[in-house]
Amino acid sequence: MKGKWVKLALTGAFLALLAGCSSRPTDRGQQYKDGKLDQPFALVNQPNAKGSPVNARDFAEQVRQIQGASGALFNRNSSTYTAIESWLVAGGNTRELRQFGLNAWQMEGTDDYGNVQFTGYYTPVIQARYTRQGEFQYPIYRMPPHRRGHKLPSRAEIYNGALSSRYVIAWSNSLIDNFMMDVQGSGYVDYGDGRPLTFFGYGGKNGWAYHSIGKELIDRGEVKREDMSMQAIREWANNHSYAEVRALLETNPSFVFFHPESYTPVRGASAVPLVAKASVAADRSLIPPGTVLLAEVPQLDEKGKFNGTYRMRLMVALDVGGAIKGQHFDIYQGIGPEAAHLAGFYNHYGRVWVLKSAPGTGLLTR
Repeated sequence: MKGKWVKLALTGAFLALLAGCSSRPTDRGQQYKDGKLDQPFALVNQPNAKGSPVNARDFAEQVRQIQGASGALFNRNSSTYTAIESWLVAGGNTRELRQFGLNAWQMEGTDDYGNVQFTGYYTPVIQARYTRQGEFQYPIYRMPPHRRGHKLPSRAEIYNGALSSRYVIAWSNSLIDNFMMDVQGSGYVDYGDGRPLTFFGYGGKNGWAYHSIGKELIDRGEVKREDMSMQAIREWANNHSYAEVRALLETNPSFVFFHPESYTPVRGASAVPLVAKASVAADRSLIPPGTVLLAEVPQLDEKGKFNGTYRMRLMVALDVGGAIKGQHFDIYQGIGPEAAHLAGFYNHYGRVWVLKSAPGTGLLTR
């Protein structure tokens, strides 16, 4: 958001809102109950949310990681972190934020009714080898030399051999696994030699625009919009030939390169280790790094469908994503298959309040 945090007001008649609810979709957690917001943020002293955050311990650990990894980021937000800690010790009642020197700014959401989009991401574990052998035929690349402002080869060109093999840092046994790590922006690689996992951190992009293969499958009519998930993409890939899978992936010309490191914690764009479900990727033009979010996160059943309940979580904006723009947060789910399962299903909606220490308690305005 450009400009200062300004006081805004909730508008809209509740009865008129109810009259329009019947035509609104609810399978992804849209609520449509508070009235329309005119601006991206509205100051509300008492958020209309039930319960207290369920992840106070994980949030405290995330703040500790921020303090250890980035003193500057911690200091810019320390008054907010301290006030939230006091609020949590007292029970974390959302109706009592103001008593602890905290303001809550509700986000307008993707629809102006407060419904903010949630997706999920995770850190995959890829099976790979140092050299090309057997089933390990799919290269993972480090960033090649390039001129600033000039694009590197597109995904299709890279698949066709446009890059020298001297930039290959591993050979995996799955093209779709490589792509999923590409989308997540980092991952762990198991070389199968008994050594600790190697972290492949984000090393850069080729400069081409990102195109969603999920949207591509929806537009082709091969997967229904309501059924789209990473699991659906994998299932599609398992039922199609290598040539068809490769052609689908090539519709996304964007390509990510990696930088191998010794085993290290997963870090976001703010260089802070990430704690599962206590950190998010956000649009930095709207949400500055280190910002705390109070989120009403929709809960899903085993098939990835909204089950009608929500949980309050405290999360910190510590990462970014090419597809994360505007009223949209990508929740970090953790490492490995279970995290992948959770991340793969999330494309749902809930309410979000930005928490800031109130004026006079160290609030840093923008």
